[in-house]
Amino acid sequence: MKPTVAPFPAARLRRTRVSPAIRGLVRENTLTTDDLIWPVFVRDGDGIEEPVSSMPGVLRRSVDKIAEAAREAQAMGIPAICLFPYTDAALKTEDCAEAWNPDNLCNRAIRAIKKVAPDIAVMTDVALDPYNINGHDGYVVDGEILNDETVEALVKMTLAQAEAGADIIGPSDMMDGRIGAMRSALEAAGHRNVSILSYSAKYASGYYGPFREAVGASGALKGDKKTYQMDPGNSDEAMRLIERDLQEGADMVMVKPGIAYLDICYRVKTTFGTPTFAYQVSGEYAMIQAAAQNGWIDGEKVMLESLLAFKRAGCDGILTYFAPQVAQILNG
Repeated sequence: MKPTVAPFPAARLRRTRVSPAIRGLVRENTLTTDDLIWPVFVRDGDGIEEPVSSMPGVLRRSVDKIAEAAREAQAMGIPAICLFPYTDAALKTEDCAEAWNPDNLCNRAIRAIKKVAPDIAVMTDVALDPYNINGHDGYVVDGEILNDETVEALVKMTLAQAEAGADIIGPSDMMDGRIGAMRSALEAAGHRNVSILSYSAKYASGYYGPFREAVGASGALKGDKKTYQMDPGNSDEAMRLIERDLQEGADMVMVKPGIAYLDICYRVKTTFGTPTFAYQVSGEYAMIQAAAQNGWIDGEKVMLESLLAFKRAGCDGILTYFAPQVAQILNG
């Protein structure tokens, strides 16, 4: 519907901007703590909080410290936390068996979080790259990333995380058919209430660099991920991927990265009306932090503005490393 505006001066559009009270009354989109998923990095050891050099303010935490952070996040009203492991290089293999080890880092962290912060939803990452000596999200044979064999491994990983107590499974691998396989396996194993938040439109992006340092994958990757992650030039393809994942049993879908792909977020929400999320990835976070630390921007203002942009594009929530800072601001 095309909006109708009276001619000036009957319509003075500045009237609704004259005061904070009126601006608040007519604001179309707002950001709340309910919109936040906090990605965190877990590593081995005890009592460890280790800075990630390319992501100022972000830490790798040992399991005990992850549990403390989750308890604090729950107290601040952050509804969900997402786990990513910094896996010991000695545990990275061709067969990626550590991915479904019931006692791997992520599964231990899930149980530790649930013990101290039972009301926070725990989301996991499902892909083989943290456990793969080749650094890829799937099995590699003669330079090819195998699809169907990878899906079988991802199902085992999914079930191990669900058994540990995960609330939300986050497949980030971009293999074909993995959502249907995971949903069938979860149903068969009695995990009917475990949600799948699928990384449905995950692009082969240059924004992921700091993340790879954070999980210790910077030097492991052989080649690139362009045969399974999306071409940044495509948007219609994203719609096909979203539709497929929803038909296979995804409860929620994600666009990754975020700010550079707001058009995709908008198309997803308006086309499917499904719960839609975006990941404000490590490169986006690092750029804002770097500019703020150099005094080039107001870091807090740009942080909040960037997150509000996701809501304006139609997102129901955002994965962001800024989650604790944002929650503190919103809570006053």
